[in-house]
Amino acid sequence: MDEIRTILKNSMEEVFGSFEGANVYFAPGRVNLIGEHIDYNGGHVFPCALTIGTYAAVRKNGTGTMRLYSANFPQNGIGSFAINALDERQKRWTDYPKGVLWALSRHGFTLPADGGLDVVYYGNIPNGSGLSSSASIEVLTAKYLSDLFGFDLDGVYVARLCKESENLFNGVNCGIMDQFAIAMGAKDKAIFLDTATLDYTYVPFVLSNAKIVIACSNKKRGLADSEYNKRRGECEAALAALNTVRPLKALCDLTPEQFEEISGVLTDPVLLKRARHAVTENDRTLRAVEALNAGDLTQFGELMKASHDSLRYDFEVTGPELDALYDAACAVDGVIGSRMTGAGFGGCTVSLVREDAVDTFVQSVGEAYRKAIGYDASFYVVSVGDGPQNI
Repeated sequence: MDEIRTILKNSMEEVFGSFEGANVYFAPGRVNLIGEHIDYNGGHVFPCALTIGTYAAVRKNGTGTMRLYSANFPQNGIGSFAINALDERQKRWTDYPKGVLWALSRHGFTLPADGGLDVVYYGNIPNGSGLSSSASIEVLTAKYLSDLFGFDLDGVYVARLCKESENLFNGVNCGIMDQFAIAMGAKDKAIFLDTATLDYTYVPFVLSNAKIVIACSNKKRGLADSEYNKRRGECEAALAALNTVRPLKALCDLTPEQFEEISGVLTDPVLLKRARHAVTENDRTLRAVEALNAGDLTQFGELMKASHDSLRYDFEVTGPELDALYDAACAVDGVIGSRMTGAGFGGCTVSLVREDAVDTFVQSVGEAYRKAIGYDASFYVVSVGDGPQNI
């Protein structure tokens, strides 16, 4: 933390002249252990916050202007906008914090006329990794705005607000899982979340003889211009077809058995596969949490693998990079479970690895990935962390 504070301090002094009076905030990244591409299908997900994330040094400047700087990308310079001119996108990373201000203003949370801020952001989430750097920036922004201007927003409200910002301002038709997991993160606990109702339960996730290992493919992918929105549209089309024979609010209202009874209406094979993934992934998530509560980590791991297979063959969002990481992971003795995590099309896998096999895992998977893809993957041994905070 001292190193990160030094980066923030030096950047703020260099760019904005002084660090005096600045507050430092943190919001985590997240990883989803199981339950992928079903947060917009009314299903259950099982994410947790991480100990890596996004930091910000924040200081009021009294100008009515937001001045934002990324210590990760100094070549981009300062992005600025007036707090009373929030409607227009700038088509750069500053649209994520700007979108949060825009969403706040829609709900009556406005800054005073002199309420501008100087902000330096710094993240240690791999860029484009699928560990929700955008949602981390959004929740972080909502956290420091709430604190500094007395908005007193709770975590669930922040999650809803940041989802609205990403959907309506940034044009990414995401579900609420990322923002919820980050805003509501708790140390050593995963969140069993019903995305249809936002009912949630904290489930202890302390691994005595195993580690969570993130393998980043280092294939960059932009969520807004990927096929994410296309997949969501396909799920909506499948739901509409199924509604002709059975009233449903969401695909995940169905059990696998109920789905099989009415799936014949899905004459388009693509829509059949998309719907089958949503229904079975929700069922896998329910069974995975039951297995974890019963202390059966082996069964939990097998369900992770089944999740990846479904994302690979039915939802078709993995691609050669994630499949290479997954296939190499499954060949390593000591791997309990592995799967892609996030939107796909690049990004990361998450694996549960026996503690005594972590070094072998990194070496073996790294070598196999380099041979298959032609460049290196990156590996992160992570822990389950807390939600956003003033540090």
